[in-house]
Amino acid sequence: MRHLIRVAVAACTLVLACSGAAAARVDRTSPDEQRILDLLGQARIVDDIGYHPGYDRDCDPGACVFGEPWTDDHAGPRGHNGCTTREDVLLMQMNDIELRWGSRCRIYEARLRDPYSGERMTWRDDGYDISIDHVYPLARAWHGGAWAWPLRTRITFANDVRRELLAVSARTNQAKEADGPGEWLPPWRRSHCDYVRRYVGVAVAWDLPLTTADADAVRRVAATC
Repeated sequence: MRHLIRVAVAACTLVLACSGAAAARVDRTSPDEQRILDLLGQARIVDDIGYHPGYDRDCDPGACVFGEPWTDDHAGPRGHNGCTTREDVLLMQMNDIELRWGSRCRIYEARLRDPYSGERMTWRDDGYDISIDHVYPLARAWHGGAWAWPLRTRITFANDVRRELLAVSARTNQAKEADGPGEWLPPWRRSHCDYVRRYVGVAVAWDLPLTTADADAVRRVAATC
């Protein structure tokens, strides 16, 4: 009988230890990781994003399906303020800004740290090499369902300065192309957590899909945050 009691006590101790280890693993989830996972739980996940004809960003030939690039004529934040969307993003995200004399939109000098590469840039030296990235690429959005939106909704999305647009180096913007997290992550590892959080946040806000590969990549990154 004493042997059976010892076995039962040992088994109980083992169960409690395992439960404690599982609880410890849960407790080690960081606030940043949990925030990303909570967002991911709201996202629409699909096996693959299909193809829908008609995407045109360059407006040649035919109409621009997301409107004229960087138009001020949109219904989102900072629309109709007299500055283009590109100028708005630069003014929001660059530092130590000095405007051109007599202008409230055009920058004479400013500093930027590329959130994708970590490269430090200045407007005077690198202005031509600073691009505005659509975090959730426009082509991907079109194929993921934006083709069915009214044009005004697509224009507002393409000029969403709060969530969708980032000032980055042209080199990293070109490297990203129309990829999602499943195919591309920023070369600067320190930016991975912020990037996937922003990407999923845009997808949730605009009801755009993530692929299963995107979701797997987001989970891997979130575990490091």
